[in-house]
Amino acid sequence: MLINDLPYIMIRCLICTIIIELIGAFILGLRKKDLIYVVLVNIMTNPLVVSLPILVLVKFGVNARYICLVFLEILALISEGFVYKKVLTYKKLNPYLVSLILNVLSYCIGIVINNLF
Repeated sequence: MLINDLPYIMIRCLICTIIIELIGAFILGLRKKDLIYVVLVNIMTNPLVVSLPILVLVKFGVNARYICLVFLEILALISEGFVYKKVLTYKKLNPYLVSLILNVLSYCIGIVINNLF
């Protein structure tokens, strides 16, 4: 993986994450007007969660990348849950649980996709 590939990787990851999380949000029963927030939240968090661990990997190695990734995923989960709490009309599940479900779903499916391609 070259640092020159970073823009392509970021765009691919963002698109895949949005698609996976929209499907997950739809399955959870989020309303159509709430789905736009799923897209916007991912535009806000995904670029950092994808790019920073890659940059850390290049500079500091694999172990630092994993530490960075865990930290950023937790931060994304909390910040997305906070935004969902403020804006979603969906009230069946706690917004932080919605964030957890969608993030675990996209992370796990992302791992499978990356291993296939």
